[in-house]
Amino acid sequence: MEMQDLSPAVGARTSKKRLGRGIGSGLGKTSGKGHKGQWARSGGGVRPGFEGGQMPLARRLPKVGFDNRWKKVYNVVNLGDLERFEDGAVITVESLKEAGVISKIEPYGLKVLGGGELTKKVVVKAAKFSKAAAEKLEKVGGKAEVL
Repeated sequence: MEMQDLSPAVGARTSKKRLGRGIGSGLGKTSGKGHKGQWARSGGGVRPGFEGGQMPLARRLPKVGFDNRWKKVYNVVNLGDLERFEDGAVITVESLKEAGVISKIEPYGLKVLGGGELTKKVVVKAAKFSKAAAEKLEKVGGKAEVL
């Protein structure tokens, strides 16, 4: 097979409709547009969403919600969730995902909150810590490292 022998698959390419080429073609005279009316005129028809003057669906439905484009999304974890790790473990977002504490890693990383009790000395590497979480970690002998 050579370059000049290549051709598109059968049925992949269709020829365009040749409108207004005689009555025998089946698309002559009015060229498939029927007789008169808005749709038969050149440039005819209505804009998308126009419902003939009736209040359009997009305006009948209420406006809801707001998406903050600058929102920072973190994986939020309480200190109590870190109890399952061994003494002296280094805890990162990846290790939390492997352990099944979180299901996916969010764009801004990990934020640790002070909920629950922690008894083990662990090193936690996260993007943010609440004051309570950092204090509880230090009290137990662990370490809070901000990335």
